[in-house]
Amino acid sequence: MKTVEITEASLAEYGRKTAKETWVLTRRGKPVAAVVPIRRGLDFETFSLSHSADFIHLINRSWAGYKAAGGISLEELKRRYGLKRTSPPRRRRALR
Repeated sequence: MKTVEITEASLAEYGRKTAKETWVLTRRGKPVAAVVPIRRGLDFETFSLSHSADFIHLINRSWAGYKAAGGISLEELKRRYGLKRTSPPRRRRALR
C-alpha cells in the first residue's frame, strides 16, 4: 500500500498506477480516501458489497442468529414452501 498527499494526487495518474496495489490519499498526513484496484473477474457489485459496513453488519447478525438458533437445510426450506426439488445438473456429453 502506498500513500500520497491529496494535493499532489492526479486521479488519472493514480488510476493507472493502482492496477496492482492500493493507494491511500492523505490530507495533512491523515488518510481521507483509498484508490483500490478491482481484481479481474470481480464485478463491481461484489466489490461494493464486500466493502459495505451495513452489508457486513447484516451478514454478521445473520451468522449470530444461525449460531444461536440453528437453521434448516435447503431441502427442508423447499418442502416447507412447496418449492420443486432441483435435480443435479445433467452432465453434457463430450463432443467428438
